[in-house]
Amino acid sequence: MEIRRFDVMSNDRVAKNTYCLTLLGDCSAITSPGQFVNIELPGFFLRRPLSVCRVCGEVLTLVYKVVGEGTKKLAETHSGSLELMTGLGNGFDVDASGEAPLLVGGGAGVAPMYWLAECLIAQGKKPRVALGFNTEEEVCLAGELSKLGAAVMVATLDGTAGVRGFVTDAIEAAKPQYDYIYACGPEPMLRAVYNMSGTDGEYSFEKRMACGFGACMGCSCETKYGSKRICRDGPVLKRGEIIW
Repeated sequence: MEIRRFDVMSNDRVAKNTYCLTLLGDCSAITSPGQFVNIELPGFFLRRPLSVCRVCGEVLTLVYKVVGEGTKKLAETHSGSLELMTGLGNGFDVDASGEAPLLVGGGAGVAPMYWLAECLIAQGKKPRVALGFNTEEEVCLAGELSKLGAAVMVATLDGTAGVRGFVTDAIEAAKPQYDYIYACGPEPMLRAVYNMSGTDGEYSFEKRMACGFGACMGCSCETKYGSKRICRDGPVLKRGEIIW
């Protein structure tokens, strides 16, 4: 973990209640897709944890949803600098993917799928990506992932874009062939993906966090190998250790 100050380059709305924040600073502690950062916001006691969408040199991209007062305040930030804890959590193991992995993201969980897909494609892999949203207005990163060369499937609950229903419905409709699963999103989605397929994989869990680095134990969960802290031992857990 490192604490670094980043300059705000841009902070643009990219979908309904969804923003893309681009920062400039020392990204050296962020080493794998699936890690997250913890942002300090003036006037708020607790930092806000956000998944890393992409790292390229000293440019850090975060895609986040406005879900409360903290992220609302962040969406209003268009200049100056922000203090971040970086290099938090363990990321996805890109070497475990096989030749054709399936990447599944729901809601704000789509954010880490971009850098993950980029890393896999750089290794010569052929990822397929399934994204789930409530409505067409919330769809984000689908076009960007397609431009990378990933095959993208979209589901919306109201049917305004892609397949009507959940992200698992889009997967069932397309019936893609895949060797491994990477998933990030709300727990009901992760559980549905887990139950849909017996394929091995990794699941990134979303939990409320206080410290973000394992000191407070507030985000602990039980696994087959004992209690683990989502912020420090996760957020990525292997399929074989998850207890629902």
